[in-house]
Amino acid sequence: MASGSTVLFIVLAAVLSVAVLALLLWPLWRGARGLAIAIAVPALLATVALYQLVGTPAALDAAAIKAPETLSDAITQLEAELQRDPSRAEGWRLLGRAYATEQRLPESRDAYTRAAALEPDNPDVLVEAAQASALADPQRRFDAQAVSRLEHALDVQPEHQRARWFLGIAQRQAGRNAEAAATWEALLARVDASTAASLRQQIDAARADAGLSPLPPPTDAGADGSALTVRVSLDPEFASRVRLRGDTTVFVIARAAGGSPMPVAVEKRSVHELPLTATLDDGDSPMPTAKLSALQEVELVARLSATGDATRAEGDIESAPVRVKVPADAPVELVIGAP
Repeated sequence: MASGSTVLFIVLAAVLSVAVLALLLWPLWRGARGLAIAIAVPALLATVALYQLVGTPAALDAAAIKAPETLSDAITQLEAELQRDPSRAEGWRLLGRAYATEQRLPESRDAYTRAAALEPDNPDVLVEAAQASALADPQRRFDAQAVSRLEHALDVQPEHQRARWFLGIAQRQAGRNAEAAATWEALLARVDASTAASLRQQIDAARADAGLSPLPPPTDAGADGSALTVRVSLDPEFASRVRLRGDTTVFVIARAAGGSPMPVAVEKRSVHELPLTATLDDGDSPMPTAKLSALQEVELVARLSATGDATRAEGDIESAPVRVKVPADAPVELVIGAP
């Protein structure tokens, strides 16, 4: 059973973490709460990881270190551990988060900078370092290095939500409103309908400041004749030897042939529906300014995802991609698991 000091530490750290996150997430919370929660929850879970690292003596030196009774004690112990072994990126991340909860924002920025130097291609670390830099700035602005980190995070993981949201904020701060709107449009595919509606308002505000018209309204499915009918099935031999989890998701994706990996149309279905038929059209576009009907040729692929995340992950299984002209004369067949 957790002791009183353990409970106090976790509650205190969680409350302070919420306060720090609110500084940058408040604009999103007002208009797109679902996305704000998706960004905040991982940071709060990492607060518990801080206690597990420095609050459990076995995680450091069971013979020499006692469990901390306060957040300040935890910070002191973690600082000492990192002096002994400064190569631990995760330790610097936790220290940066702990400094932030105590409003030691310049020190938090420096700790995250150390973490980013150790893991320069980790998108989560890059985003945390950029966020810490903005929090340490009196005007909460992202500097050039922070923007560079956010851009590199998206190079590594194009669908990273926090990187995309913060980059859009940085672009708005710099008066690059059209770029901010385009950056945020890619988030529309990642959020639920109600959040997407609120996010569209913020995108339209950025577009208005850039002198652009609002996003076009959703079009009727197939109204322009560009809809693609896609039939998805499992390879029989693959199906006979692989047991798929009941919550496995099937993504049916259309993307520009030979272009960006970002989809121009995507449908999310369940493995229980296989074999299935999907109709992809402009209504399935995650970015209203990048539509299926605007392309002459697309690449179609079907993917099994155990995580339910549209971002491709290790262990996902895809069909062989098929290129087709738009509009297609006949249904396109995609077979998942075929040799």
